[in-house]
Amino acid sequence: MKIYINGKFYEKENAKISVFDHGLLYGDGVFEGIRSYDRRVFKLKEHIDRLFESAQSIMLKIPLTKEQMIKAVVGTLKANKLADAYIRLVVTRGEGDLGLDPRKCYKGATIIIIADKIALYPQKLYQDGLSIVTVPTVRNLPEALNPQIKSLNYLNNILAKIEAGNAGCDEAIMLDSLGYVAECTGDNIFVAKGGHLYTPPQCMGTLRGITRDSILEIARKNKIAAHEHVITRHEVYISDECFLTGTAAEVIPVVKVDGRVIGRGKPGVLTFTLMKKFKELTAKDGVKY
Repeated sequence: MKIYINGKFYEKENAKISVFDHGLLYGDGVFEGIRSYDRRVFKLKEHIDRLFESAQSIMLKIPLTKEQMIKAVVGTLKANKLADAYIRLVVTRGEGDLGLDPRKCYKGATIIIIADKIALYPQKLYQDGLSIVTVPTVRNLPEALNPQIKSLNYLNNILAKIEAGNAGCDEAIMLDSLGYVAECTGDNIFVAKGGHLYTPPQCMGTLRGITRDSILEIARKNKIAAHEHVITRHEVYISDECFLTGTAAEVIPVVKVDGRVIGRGKPGVLTFTLMKKFKELTAKDGVKY
């Protein structure tokens, strides 16, 4: 495995950053998870745009242009000779001292690109569906650390993931501060009712998911009514279908929430249709390398 760090490639065992890097010390940085399919990097421009938006929000200067960053991602994939891969792109505040002050990060941002394979869930769950649970940890307040910032500080999500595991589930629903459904620890959530598709709006403490947006685009093109509005747990419980979306997860069905069986207790027709359409999209949409 060859890992890109600040313009150079290193073997895995030699890929190191300073213990004084503020990404390690304080989670001060941003990241993106990106996928490639058959030598096509899916929605690469959209991922890079979101990375730069996250950096802008936390006042982190990325030393590369968007075009240079795209070349670095593609170059890392080529160096690793991977046709199908998961790419982790990380930009930290850089090396500084033990204080909080980012002005003391004298070496500037650290850029790390890792390309490898990923399987977030067993393949069987894509056919049978997930059982998920609502957890006590709520999503970060937008006024504190906006969930639309894909920051390296993921403790909010990790705590919820731990709570899901303690409940015997693979994934957790996180509510916002008002008690509405926000998203899961690493995925956006959709429900279907009466042939209509619903997902929480991104202004309600949710990440603007690239896969989420792709599903909404697919729905519009296939004349499936799709709505972005607040969702309560009650609306999840009485839905006909439920599924999650994310770069690593792709599209995965949910068949049980908080002990309630969703619909008929198995993935629905609309979910499988969108899974198929999404796979078709990944086969033709992307930057070739």
